[in-house]
Amino acid sequence: MLRREFLHALSGVALAFSTRSFGGMTPANDEVSVMRFSDDGKPLGLATVPKVHKEAEWKKTLSSLAYEVTRQQGTERAFSQPGYNRHEQGLYRCVCCDNALFDAKSKYDSGTGWPSFWQPIAQENVHVVTDSMYGMMRTEVRCTLCDAHLGHVFDDGPKPTGLRYCMNTVALRFVPKPK
Repeated sequence: MLRREFLHALSGVALAFSTRSFGGMTPANDEVSVMRFSDDGKPLGLATVPKVHKEAEWKKTLSSLAYEVTRQQGTERAFSQPGYNRHEQGLYRCVCCDNALFDAKSKYDSGTGWPSFWQPIAQENVHVVTDSMYGMMRTEVRCTLCDAHLGHVFDDGPKPTGLRYCMNTVALRFVPKPK
């Protein structure tokens, strides 16, 4: 093999590893720990599981708005989606991967037109990143299991945390508490 061909092949291998496009293999460090919950909100324990990657499937299975919000960091218009002001008891799961995110017990009416919570159901199930889109600094909230964009967290919420997890309605799937 010529030196040029060898270097070209080596760069292709490096590119494949850096973009994770090597035949569906999952890197060993692509695991996350999340707290599992039954649909009635009971904790089932901490589990270390592979991160969910379904890019092609999400485009087919999610509504166009849910795809734009969760996979492309979009935002639905305030007061525009049914369920933003839901008051029943239950559990809110990620629309992409079904990870438990919020308990309705921590939901409150923030007057913003988006579902707002003062805490996630488990800190392990969400993570935050700095969002500097649109020329402002905000704290973005993402699903730990699939990295879906859920919304933002602000420090103007009620006690006991003082936080307002302001989520997009289309990023959440509500599961009513069983009777």
